[in-house]
Amino acid sequence: MICVMKYSEIQPYEAGFLNRDSHQLYYEISGREDGVPIVFLHGGPGSGTNPWQRQLFNPKKYKIIFLDQRGCGKSKPRGSLYNNTTAHLVDDLHALKEHLNVDKWHVFGGSWGSTLALAYADEYVDEDFLSITIYGIFLCRPLELMNMYEKGGVSSTVFADRFEEYISVLPIADQVNAIHGYNKIFKGTDEVLKKKALTEWTKWELQISRLAVAPESLNVQMNNFDYVLSHSLIENHYFMKNGFVDGDELLKRIGEKVSNVPVNIIQGRYDMVCPFKTAFELHKAIPHSVFTVIPNAGHTVKEPETLKKVTEILDLL
Repeated sequence: MICVMKYSEIQPYEAGFLNRDSHQLYYEISGREDGVPIVFLHGGPGSGTNPWQRQLFNPKKYKIIFLDQRGCGKSKPRGSLYNNTTAHLVDDLHALKEHLNVDKWHVFGGSWGSTLALAYADEYVDEDFLSITIYGIFLCRPLELMNMYEKGGVSSTVFADRFEEYISVLPIADQVNAIHGYNKIFKGTDEVLKKKALTEWTKWELQISRLAVAPESLNVQMNNFDYVLSHSLIENHYFMKNGFVDGDELLKRIGEKVSNVPVNIIQGRYDMVCPFKTAFELHKAIPHSVFTVIPNAGHTVKEPETLKKVTEILDLL
């Protein structure tokens, strides 16, 4: 199905780099200079921001702030895993807010961006947040990672043919723990095998992100090897450590932490990347949250009904 954006393409009016220890973090601002500040937390981890994502926001209303997280997008050095943990990313967001002299901002993100939004709220909700809007909910818990990356997970069953391509990169002995198996290849010296593994890791996720994946869309992303490199390396680095968060503990305390800010949760019913159960559990943990289920959608915000609902919610904040 064709994805039609409500708002036209725009260009940033400000861009720069935030120096954070060994990293230079790219940020940009678009929309209205005196608008309501909103920060977008991209997925992955490791994906980086994309110009089309500016079109999610009403440019006459919002001061739209993007940040490429450590090691990805236009941030430097690309693919760096040094000092690259969730705690670092959370502090980067707070530092960017201070750098831009923003009092508080709306926080919006999806997939890994939802994990980061919740971890960020856990530390800085009273100081930094006007609201939270998240989609494709993910807490990096072992069962969620099993669901997507391992034999016997839901995704490996529904997409058995594509999973076979993904798992076949690994020796038989390493297929019992694919995340660790891929990590061994990424840290190894066989550059040909490493490039193949980097490609297959990212391709697997892209192939299961929508109910129907358009080949041309898949090809565009897979032909950008800079994207593939940072996405695969950083994502695997994080998932080796369950995203450097304790998802179960975060779920227990987040309701109280965010009790004073509006929370919107949007979830595709047939999301194969981030299972529906997690979004449902989060909604129950945050009783005042508004939970919207998209009955005919998978993972990505670019699916038509998800896009429509996300844009509608952002317009009303």
